[in-house]
Amino acid sequence: MEQITDASILVVDDDHDIVNAIAKLLEKEGYRIYKAYNGLEAIDCLTRNEIHLILIDIMMPKLDGLSAMMKIRMTKNIPIIVLSAKSEDTDKVLGLSMGADDYITKPYNPMELIARVQSNLRRYLRLGAADSTRIGSCIKIGGLMLDRDAKQISVDGEPVKMTATEYKITALLMENAGRVFSAEEIYRKVWNEDCYSVENTVMVHIRHIREKIEINPGDPRYLKVVWGIGYKIEKTGGHDK
Repeated sequence: MEQITDASILVVDDDHDIVNAIAKLLEKEGYRIYKAYNGLEAIDCLTRNEIHLILIDIMMPKLDGLSAMMKIRMTKNIPIIVLSAKSEDTDKVLGLSMGADDYITKPYNPMELIARVQSNLRRYLRLGAADSTRIGSCIKIGGLMLDRDAKQISVDGEPVKMTATEYKITALLMENAGRVFSAEEIYRKVWNEDCYSVENTVMVHIRHIREKIEINPGDPRYLKVVWGIGYKIEKTGGHDK
């Protein structure tokens, strides 16, 4: 599997030792590292530099990680990985719902951290490159359009701002319209990793996608839940009877 190394990563944590340790780990893999020690410094760094991925802690002074993510997501869709000592499922779901693409608990396994970074960068920087025969094509389902050239989803002609993970999930379902994917299948295909108890992770992203592409998320036209099985996008973009 292709390894992305020509990328810039912003590491954000109020613990300088943790920032330095992660920086050394990722610099050995060939990444360019920027450092910040609170959310305000992270946002300032983003305005001055081209960043391809963020590793961010939650509990920080001045501006915490969750608040920083909300501000970042207003303008950028780059991958964000939360690195936090909070390990409860509710904390993970909260982090994902606030805009994170992935969540790693401290103390982290260095090899897992590198693997997660590489996986998220592949999705962001090489999105769609593996399927070159379809790059120039568009898929249209009702008012929902997938433009592979522009890596853009639009609804009724209006572009929809999505994170790289949300785009990848939507593209997977649109390219296989009518097919039901379990949460585990979606996770394996989008995250490129084995999955264990990933229903909440996938569910949060599905909810975000629905909020962005559906006029009424409570009565979806496109993205449907097949109870007890998984998720699909309808071939015709019609409402269930």
